[in-house]
Amino acid sequence: MRARDCKIVATMGPASDAPERLAMLIQAGVDCFRLNFSHGAREDHARRMDAIRAAEAKAGTPVGVFADLQGPKIRVGMFANGEIKLRFNDIVTIEASSEPGADGLIRMPHPELVNALEVGDILKLDDGKLQITVTGRGRTQLEARVDFGGTLKNQKGVNVPTRRIPISALTAKDREDLAYALDLGVDYIALSFVQHPEDVHEAKALIGDRAGIIAKIEKPSALTQIEEIVEVADAVMVARGDLGVELPPEQVPIAQRKIIRTARAAGKPVIVATHMLESMVEAATPTRAEASDVATAVYQGADAVMLSAESAVGRHPQSAVAIMDRIIRAVEDDEEYWSSLPRDMTPPQATTADAIALSARHIADVVGCAALVAYTATGSSAIRVARERPRCGVIGLTPFINTARKLALVWGVRSMVTEDVANVEEMVAKADAAVRKLGVAETGDRVAVIAGIPFGRAGKTNTIRVLRLE
Repeated sequence: MRARDCKIVATMGPASDAPERLAMLIQAGVDCFRLNFSHGAREDHARRMDAIRAAEAKAGTPVGVFADLQGPKIRVGMFANGEIKLRFNDIVTIEASSEPGADGLIRMPHPELVNALEVGDILKLDDGKLQITVTGRGRTQLEARVDFGGTLKNQKGVNVPTRRIPISALTAKDREDLAYALDLGVDYIALSFVQHPEDVHEAKALIGDRAGIIAKIEKPSALTQIEEIVEVADAVMVARGDLGVELPPEQVPIAQRKIIRTARAAGKPVIVATHMLESMVEAATPTRAEASDVATAVYQGADAVMLSAESAVGRHPQSAVAIMDRIIRAVEDDEEYWSSLPRDMTPPQATTADAIALSARHIADVVGCAALVAYTATGSSAIRVARERPRCGVIGLTPFINTARKLALVWGVRSMVTEDVANVEEMVAKADAAVRKLGVAETGDRVAVIAGIPFGRAGKTNTIRVLRLE
C-alpha cells in the first residue's frame, strides 16, 4: 500500500489510554499523539507517555508526541447562585474581582482584561453562545449590553475578538506544565492563544532546543502578524475551536487557508484541528460534511489533521483514525489534488539547502524516482524537501531518534534512525537499504539522495545523487 503523505494526530484520553488501544491506533495510522494539559493530572500524562513509547517500540516506527498547554483561558468568576440570566438588551455591570457575582453583575478575576476593554468591545461568553458589548466604562467598572441572552454559569469562558489582551501566553500553570512535559521528553510544545511573535520568543527562552514549538492560531490578533509568528515557530496549528468563536463563521475557512499557505511558504509543518470528525465521539461513521472538511484541509496542503475528543473520549477512536486515513488516501489518489497542490514554495531569497531541496524534487519528478532520501541531523533537510511536495514522498535518515520523532508531523516524510555516514559509498548503501526495507523501491528503481558533504555537519546540505538500485 502506498504511504500516506498527510499525517494524523490523535489526542490522548480515557478512550485511548489502554496499551492495546494505543497499538491499534498506531496500526490504524496515527503518526503523532497530543497530550492535552488542559485536562488530567500530570501523572496521567506521564503514564500515557510511557505507553506511547512502549507502543512505538513495538510498532518499530518513530511516533511524535506534543504537549498542548492550556494557556491563559479567560473565564468569568463564580456567581452567588451558580448562574445568572442574561436577557436581550439588558445592561449588566462587569467588575474585576474574585468575589461572587449576581444578577446584573459579572465579576472576572482578570483585572488586565477589564482594564484593557473599551466602549464597543465585544465579549463572547460560553464558547460564543452568549454575547455582550461594552457600552460604557467607569473607573473600576464597565457597563455592557446583552446582544445574545441565556444562562451564564460559573467560570464559563470569555473570548474578546475585538481586543488584543495584554496577557502572556504562558500562565504560572503553563510554566510548571512546560517543565514537566520537557522532562517527559515530548517532541513539541503547543503554545495556546498566541497573539504575537513575542509569545513564541518567551516560550523559546524556556524550552531552548529541548523541543519544537507549535504556535496555535486561535486569536484574530494573531492573524494580523501571522507571517512573523510562523517565522519564529517550528510548526503551526489552525486551532478552529476558539478561532471559530472569535471570528464570524464565514471567516474561519478563509483564515484556515491563509494560515496553511503562510506555513507552507515558510516551510513549517501546519496542523488543522478541532471538530474534524466530531460526530464520531458518539457515531460509528462521520457526516458527509465532516469528510469534506478533512478532505479540504488535505487539498489545501496541510501537513497533518487532528482528532480531539474523537480519540480522547469518543466511543470509536480506532474507527475515527481509520476513516481519516481513508479520506486522506482518497484525496491523495486524486490527480486533481496533485495538479492543484501549491508546489515550488521555495522563496526567491533561498539558501543553498533550499535550492538543493527544490532541485531534488524536480529531478525526482523528471526521472520518475521511487523515493527521495534526505540525510538529516536536525530534520531541516527533510522538511525543506517536504515543502516542495514530491510525489514520491521523502525518506528522512537521521542518527537521532528525537529528529525522527519530530519528522512524524511533517507531510510525506517517513523517518528512520541510522548511523551517520562517513563517505559517499556508505551514503549510497544506507539509502539503498532504507528504501528497500520500507518497501518504497526495488531493483531497477531510481532514488534521489540529498546530503551534506563533508558528512556529519548539520545544516550543510549541498549534494544531490541519483542512484538506480542494483
